[in-house]
Amino acid sequence: MGLEMSNNHPTSRTKDFFASPALSLTLAGVFRGAGTPADARSPVVEEGDEESGGGGGGRDEMVEISSENTGPVRSDEDGDADAVHDDDGSDDDDMNKKKKKRKKYHRHTAEQIREMEALFKESPHPDEKQRQQLSKQLGLAPRQVKFWFQNRRTQIKAVQERHENSLLKSEIEKLREENRSMRETIKKACCSNCGFATSSKAGTITTEEQQLRIENARLKAEVDKLRATIGKYPPGTASPSSSGNDQENRSSLDYYTGIFGLDKSRISEIANQAMEEVTKMATAAEPLWIRSVESRREILNYDEYLRVFPVENPSNGRVKRSIEASRETGVVFVDLPRLVQAFMDVNQWKEMFPCLISKAATVDVICSGEGVNRNGAIQLMFAELQMLTPMVPTREVYFIRYCKQLTAERWAIVDVSIDKVEENMDASLIKCRKRPSGCIIEDKTNGHCKVIWVEHLECQKSTVNTMFRSIVNSGLAFGARHWMATLQLQCERLVFFMATNVPTKDSVGVTTLAGRKSILKLAQRMTWSFCRALGASSFHTWTKIATKGGDDIRVASRKNLNDPGEPLGVILCAVSSVCLPVAPHVLFDFLRDESRRNDWDIMSSGGPAQSIANLAKGQDRGNAVTLQAMKSKENNIWILQDSCTNAFESMVVYAPVDITGMQSVITGCDSSNIAILSSGFSILPDGFETRPLVITSKPEEKTMEGGSLLTVAFQVLANSTPTAKLTMESVETVNTLISCTLQNIKTSLQCEDG
Repeated sequence: MGLEMSNNHPTSRTKDFFASPALSLTLAGVFRGAGTPADARSPVVEEGDEESGGGGGGRDEMVEISSENTGPVRSDEDGDADAVHDDDGSDDDDMNKKKKKRKKYHRHTAEQIREMEALFKESPHPDEKQRQQLSKQLGLAPRQVKFWFQNRRTQIKAVQERHENSLLKSEIEKLREENRSMRETIKKACCSNCGFATSSKAGTITTEEQQLRIENARLKAEVDKLRATIGKYPPGTASPSSSGNDQENRSSLDYYTGIFGLDKSRISEIANQAMEEVTKMATAAEPLWIRSVESRREILNYDEYLRVFPVENPSNGRVKRSIEASRETGVVFVDLPRLVQAFMDVNQWKEMFPCLISKAATVDVICSGEGVNRNGAIQLMFAELQMLTPMVPTREVYFIRYCKQLTAERWAIVDVSIDKVEENMDASLIKCRKRPSGCIIEDKTNGHCKVIWVEHLECQKSTVNTMFRSIVNSGLAFGARHWMATLQLQCERLVFFMATNVPTKDSVGVTTLAGRKSILKLAQRMTWSFCRALGASSFHTWTKIATKGGDDIRVASRKNLNDPGEPLGVILCAVSSVCLPVAPHVLFDFLRDESRRNDWDIMSSGGPAQSIANLAKGQDRGNAVTLQAMKSKENNIWILQDSCTNAFESMVVYAPVDITGMQSVITGCDSSNIAILSSGFSILPDGFETRPLVITSKPEEKTMEGGSLLTVAFQVLANSTPTAKLTMESVETVNTLISCTLQNIKTSLQCEDG
């Protein structure tokens, strides 16, 4: 249809989820909170008490940004923002004398400002000792130094807020226009009273109508969020432009009665039954769950399950369905309220699982819940689940999400599908159903949470590519282990992103926290773009091309008209997947190693890459962002590389970057307008669990690991004119890139075919 839903698009202007206070990272890898930020809204902070105005020291909201990035600062010739007032304390009744009696301002010299700026770059929140030392050095009172730093922090925050507000206002106008267009389309296709199609060809309109409803709900949610961010309208209130529109202001209860034929109480009953089932499945041991001796995975005893939880409507014999059930337990580095909020906010949920979710939307809210944590909230959601390859079809699923507090320290997030969403619903939307699934979250000390994840799907059997058949049919591809490993990786990434006392060995080549954050944010955007471009989502139309070597290569193109985060023009994406008899961790270490890059990268000149920066973003040494310089015959090239690995999946994503722009990012400048086009690799286990062929004490002979499923993706700018057509020359170029890269990898790892 061409309708884009809310997704992990790099131009999304939503806030980073888990916008948390600064976190402390120790050498031992233990994470703990470091205070709560206080709001500082006034543009200028004057002399006052320690607790007043902008606050002091750790009570200020941390703004990690180099002074070179900030807006214009008034010099001492203009009158400084960091002036300190001297009150004479006299009471003069004469009005003329009061006018003449002005506050005295202290104007800092250029040398004093330069010294304080230098310290501000290193530490925006100097402690008492640093302020005393600086005051002696510059001949200023400690209070003057203190309030200069307060004013400087407030000034930077004001510049940032003005910039963010201008961006959000433009996004609001764009979303309003899209929302208006959606409403007009729905009005033409639907009856204004009942919401159903008025045409006799209802069966052909239903799918389009449903997609429009989802898109419209997503746009409304984003507009409300942006309004709340700017502060113009409180969340949930309608704008003046939408008042009086009956179709827009229908209550949730009316909406759901029209779709499900179920009232609100029946939906709540289904949600409560699902909550009880998930709670039991999360805590039950044998005989419900039996642990495999070979793989150590927990396997659901389905006979016992049917005895404990009778299924009302088992699938009939005409449609064969497969059951995928899995359970995984893990600990994540995030506090419970933020984790619950991330599950209930569809944008934050997508950001947590970029490799698993290609589309998601909150269609509507049945119950908004109580309090900040939304205890008791029920909402209808839609999601398109993917693997990072176009060779495995996506899974589209509607489900009810229910959030409930079980005890003071335990919460539950439960998903369950409801049948008969629409009578003439597209068959692709009911191929996958969620039986009661979800997670039990238990709050632990020091900002940790224990999570028990239960994933239970009922899917219509379909043909899967031979290469991916084992990992899909075994339930590993969309199972609890995959979700849990991704959640742990994303939460750990956030901790390292927000950390303020990063050890030197974990931040090589970058001297400021602002620079570190800018690079990590750019790498995150690069990886999200890679995940979005790689899957079999309906966003893309993949075409299989014939190759001389017999490789299964698929291509898709898209046009970038106005996104500053990618080059403008026609972008061509080519993808190929192969199965290699190499353990996933061995393949991952080979691809991320800069010293071996010239073994597979045909774009390199044959010389080794030189490391410019290396930033850790996880406890595993494989989770890192690196900046590499490569010398070619024509010029020097810088490569930004993001390596991600967890217990299930690994990725190596990279892109050439503009050297001048990257140098500004290293100093802490905003990276949102850096155009970047990512390529890279996705590595999955092949799903086969092998047993040793001999009995031996050598550890290398006792491995249980199988091979790897390697997906290679290249994105190239085929034409800088967005209206141009794709040429066969561009297709042949990416075809050669993939074929040669795969051959180089096989040769280097000694696993050639035949």
